Amino acid sequence: VQELVRMGANIKLDGRSATIRGKSPLSAAAVMCSDLRASASLVLAALVADGESILDRVYHIDRGYEHIEEKLRSVGAQIRRMGNIFADKRELATVES
Repeated sequence: VQELVRMGANIKLDGRSATIRGKSPLSAAAVMCSDLRASASLVLAALVADGESILDRVYHIDRGYEHIEEKLRSVGAQIRRMGNIFADKRELATVES
């Protein structure tokens, strides 16, 4: 939720529930993927956000979505995996809309 809010999402948490209000324009941001579902949510949010987003720790998404960047590119997404480019083995992807 915190990373989606960083992109401009209007989300209110109440205990174990979240209320998401639509019509908020999302903006590109550098965000960190924390698990499989969060990773998928951030990729989709980045695809509709204005500008280029950078997603850190995208290896989480590989556990549930094989070759996701190729599949998204096949339907017109501008997405690329940047690989393990840092000493701490972080794996990045950029998504441009």
